[in-house]
Amino acid sequence: MLATAIIVFREVLEASLIIGIVMAASRGVPRRGVWVAGGIAGGIAGAVAVAAAAGTIAAALEGIGQEIFDATVLFAAVAMLGWHNIWMSRHGRDLAVAADRLGGEVRSGSRPLWALAIAVGLATLREGSEAVLFLYGIAAAGDGSGGAMALGGILGLFAGGLCGVALYLGLVRIPLHRLFVVTSWLILLLAAGMASQGAAFLLQADLLPPLGINLWDTSSVLTENSVLGKVLHTLVGYTAQPAGIQLVFYVATVLLIGGLMYTLGGTVPTPRRASRPIGARPAQQPGE
Repeated sequence: MLATAIIVFREVLEASLIIGIVMAASRGVPRRGVWVAGGIAGGIAGAVAVAAAAGTIAAALEGIGQEIFDATVLFAAVAMLGWHNIWMSRHGRDLAVAADRLGGEVRSGSRPLWALAIAVGLATLREGSEAVLFLYGIAAAGDGSGGAMALGGILGLFAGGLCGVALYLGLVRIPLHRLFVVTSWLILLLAAGMASQGAAFLLQADLLPPLGINLWDTSSVLTENSVLGKVLHTLVGYTAQPAGIQLVFYVATVLLIGGLMYTLGGTVPTPRRASRPIGARPAQQPGE
């Protein structure tokens, strides 16, 4: 549930930020709400289609090399999580600035209203599709029942949407750079845990060497079936009796994705501080 809530919260928050910036920058444009709502609906419909396609593929391959299929889903989710963190650390500011510019152009009349629908639709589709793949990875890892994942998804959706609305209305002053840093590193640890679980599946299929069975045994101190053990397993990939290959995949994932986040991004994905508030009209120059 926790992993689902974290991922859904992050994806919904990012989509909400883009939508909020577009709405603020296009304030005063007639019928902008209708076009934005239409874009959101289209993006959600696209994400649902992605979920349906993923479910069909999973059903078709069920029972045929199940360990290999589960490992493939997990590694695909790890790749997407890594790409997501790296790309957002590098381009997150530009997304916010582009959304602000688009809203201003629509308000000035230089861009048509349907551009708003396309912008928010693509943002919703992108974040929704990523969430679908990530949740399939969590399900493949067996980190929660369907009910728990549904509850986590609802909590993440509500919290992310509420934060987005509150930011748009100016009701809260959340230090976004800190929020994105925390969620980025949480997602990195989730990805490492998924990579470790994927290695375990391939080990079960005799496709990887164990590199040592049960490197340590902390089940006497903290079992994976305990409440705290389940929380740590979900958040950081805790395993009481890991094989050596699991540790290799875990550490390699943290070093690779974390290193690329630092090297290629170097900064956290927060909107650039502008010289004027988002959505505000630029000051007129003398003689205009």
